[in-house]
Formats: sequence, structure tokens, C-alpha cells
Amino acid sequence: MTPSRRLADFLAGLDGRVDDRLTGTAIDCLVDTLGAIVYGSRLPWSQSVIAHAAATGADGPCEIVGGTRTAPAMAALANGASAHGFELDDVHEEAISHPGAVVVPAALALGQELDASGDELLEAIVIGYEAMGRAGIAVGPASHMLGGFHPTSMSGVFGAAAAAGRLLGFDGEAMNHAFGIAASLASGTMEFAASGGMAKRLHAGRAAEGGLTAALLADRSFEGSSDGLAGEYGFCRVFTDDPHVDRLTDRLGERWMIDEITVKPYPSCSDIHPMVQAAEELRAEHALTPDRIAHIDAEGPTKAATQNSMDGTASVMAAQYSAEFNIAAAILTDPADPATFDAGRITDDAIASLQAKVRSIRPHPDFDATYAWKMGGRVRITLTDGTVLERTVHGQRGSMHAPLTRGDIDAKFRLLTKDRWGADAIERIRSVRTLTARTLLPESAT
Repeated sequence: MTPSRRLADFLAGLDGRVDDRLTGTAIDCLVDTLGAIVYGSRLPWSQSVIAHAAATGADGPCEIVGGTRTAPAMAALANGASAHGFELDDVHEEAISHPGAVVVPAALALGQELDASGDELLEAIVIGYEAMGRAGIAVGPASHMLGGFHPTSMSGVFGAAAAAGRLLGFDGEAMNHAFGIAASLASGTMEFAASGGMAKRLHAGRAAEGGLTAALLADRSFEGSSDGLAGEYGFCRVFTDDPHVDRLTDRLGERWMIDEITVKPYPSCSDIHPMVQAAEELRAEHALTPDRIAHIDAEGPTKAATQNSMDGTASVMAAQYSAEFNIAAAILTDPADPATFDAGRITDDAIASLQAKVRSIRPHPDFDATYAWKMGGRVRITLTDGTVLERTVHGQRGSMHAPLTRGDIDAKFRLLTKDRWGADAIERIRSVRTLTARTLLPESAT
């Protein structure tokens, strides 16, 4: 019995047995992800993927938000790209991945084709989060990411495969075949953090498509490797220098990945959210204005110091990834508003000038010690009169250590969908939170 098979057996055995508490959390994740899809679907890079999916996919019952209807794999691709299109999607911090943007689009697409019930959809989401999260923590996430792999697109295929497997009624053997196939479909690098481009926006959609394809192939008796996750050349050993394959099955049924989700209050890389929150709190407490600031120094985990220190005025992607830009944005404007990162606003002279006062983003052992299970950061602002203001955040707002309320999640949904749905957003939230046997999407999202 391989580790991959033990995980597959456990997940397959959850059919009809997922606790109501977990499916309740899945509703929060569904609301949050739908908001991200709706907002992301209007963006130019998402529109390119939507056009490709519509042109490539066969006719089908699966809705592309902001587009048309097509077959499951292409709907999963397009909606996943939209969900991940503006750094608004949820995060499993320890796995350093975005499960909602992968699992929810895959589950929605196949659920629509199969005419699944709301209960089946929610169970599929819980199971998908579990598979994706466990693959992500077992691969040694820090080593994995610092080695250049993007965890969302890598471990995401297992989450999409597991969610689809639940909807297809897989037993452990079939689920394990899906995992074995999915291991060959994992892909995606961190090069976007070094030289830009739009590829990151595609990663969640590609993982949703790949994992769904793996499950559909397994459903047609296509066989995958028996230990695709933990074998000698399995996912958790090939893509890291620090594998932890025991985490695939450690405390199954006791520790749930969906309990550990961060719902993002800011549309930026979650690794820098503690710094953003710290800067925002200092601004509010001390009524800070840029003219009073001499310079700013910040500390965080090695990953943030290595991959999140950059000129945020270079592109929208850079702005959302840049620690310097986001610290400046937290002092000058509202870092929670997606409009802060509009292409026409990121080169504003005021924000460029304040960003230039951020002298350093340095690694600190306190934050490496808890990365990425508990994110931390520190901001130190030196004023022109010599006063030094400092704030440390360890376990940022929105994480499992300081979770958003259901009201906060619904308010974020209304913000993200106001241009499309306006006052109707409240009714659409209600329709998701009261899922019926035939309700998968809140009416039409197109």
C-alpha cells in the first residue's frame, strides 16, 4: 500500500461522509473564489484564455464566466485563469498554493456536466483542497518554490483530480490512477517573478484543466503509476531537495487542509501581507504622510526577501508581487482595493517616490522559522525627525491565525462583483450560501 494509494483510499472513502463543518467552510471558499473569477474574467490576460477556451473546446454545458459554454476541461482552464487573474484567490500558506482557483473551477465544470447536487459539489471542494494541500506540504514547499517551481500549478493537478474523482464516484484504485496521471501533468515555474509576462495568470487554470483531464482519463480506464506522489520518481521527490512524503497521510481525518486557508484581504502576494498590514496599521495609528518619512526598512521570510523585492512600477504583476510597492501603497492609498493596481495608477509619481524610500527587504530568522505555516513580517519607518516606528505582524489578517469573518468574505465578494452585479450581489451570495440540489452557480455569471 503506497502513500499515494493510502491518500487516495482515504479521499475516496469520504463520499457522503464529509462533516457539515467542513462543507460550511467550503461555502465560504466557493463565495470567495466566485468573486475572484467574476473580477478576473474581465482582465485582458483572462480574456485571452477565455477566447482560447471558447475557440478550442467543444460545445458543452459548462459555463465560462464572462464567456460562453463549453466542455469541462476548457471551462476549468478559463475559470481557473480568471480566479487566479488578480491575486485575489485564497491561499494555503504552508503549501504556498492557491487551492480555490484550481479546485473550485474544476469542480464547477464537471459538476455542471454531471448535474451534480450542491452537497456533492461541496464535498468535492473539501476533498480537492485536501489533496492539493497535502501534495503541497509533502513536496517540501519552501525548497520546491525556491527551486523555481510554482506550487499552485504543480500541486494543483492533484486537487483538481481529487475533486473530479469525487464527482465521478471513484474508489481508491481509480483515485490513485488519477493521481498517477496527474503527476505527469504538473508544471509551472517561478520565472514570472524574474522576467514578467502573463504566464502566472494561467497557472491555476492549467492545473484545473490538467487534474480534471487526469480524472477523466482514469474514468476511461487509463492507468497511472501506483505511487505518483511519493514513489522514487514521484512528484514529492522529483521537484524538491527537501521531501516530506509522510505529510501525505499524517493525521488524515484529524488535520484538514481547508481549515488552514487564508482568504486574502489584499490583491497582492500573500507572502508580503504581514508587511502590508504592518504598514497600514502604522499609517492609521500615526496619521503618516509621505513627507514625514525619511526611509523604510522591512523584514520577512527569505522567500519574500528573495522573490518579492522589485520595482513595482514596472508592470501590474510586479506591483502585486513587490514588497516595496505594497508597503508604499499601504501608506498612500487602500491596498485592499484592486484599483490600486490598475495599470494607469502603478506609475503614479507619489507612489514611485515613496517606494524608493523602502531601502531594504531583508530575511529574518523569526519569519523563516514559521514559513509558510505562519507568515510574518516587520516594517520599520524612520521619520524625518529621527523617530522610528516599528510594527511586527506574525499571522496576518485573513489567515487561519486571524481569519476573516463571513461578513468580511461577503463584503469582498460585493466589492469584486459590483461592476457586473451591483445590488444583485447580495442575492447571489445568498443563493450560494443556500445551495440546493440543482444550484451550482448563482444564476448566470456571464
